[in-house]
Amino acid sequence: MSVTTLPTGLTAGTWTIDASHSEAAFSVRHAGIAKVRGNVAITEGTITVGEDLAVSGVTATLDAASIDTRDANRDGHLKSADFFDVETYPTWTFTSTSVESKGEEYAVSGDLTIHGVTRPVVLTTEFNGTATDPFGNARAGFSASTEISRKEFGLTWNAALETGGVLVGDTVKITIEVSAIRG
Repeated sequence: MSVTTLPTGLTAGTWTIDASHSEAAFSVRHAGIAKVRGNVAITEGTITVGEDLAVSGVTATLDAASIDTRDANRDGHLKSADFFDVETYPTWTFTSTSVESKGEEYAVSGDLTIHGVTRPVVLTTEFNGTATDPFGNARAGFSASTEISRKEFGLTWNAALETGGVLVGDTVKITIEVSAIRG
């Protein structure tokens, strides 16, 4: 497959991310021994598919206040000024800068903004195919993942552990599942 070839079944056009069938999840090392996982709601987004990948792209907005780790106290701390400061920075955004074929996967490079800080990331992306839902909508599915350093986004709060190390790891793994509807 060349760099410009569209995946089989994916047609050119504008696809709207279906927020109710899409999610962004994260995991980070806690106390050096376990991982804490959580979700952040994708509130809107658009996937623009050109006749080739060179003119394709994606934008997405996430609601920082929707952080859910299944622990209300931790969620409150994450939403506070110690971490994401959701009153000041209510949304996170991703805007792609390029899309390239990498064998069976795609490298979607772009700018991720969290906590008012923008950094380049590469989403390793899999095209999961297309389907027509019971309402006649053409849908496309995608899975993506990346890792970021939370410190690079100004998220530096931590606590030292008596046994050495720190409470919150620096590397955050992000996974994304997207269902998009052809507009």
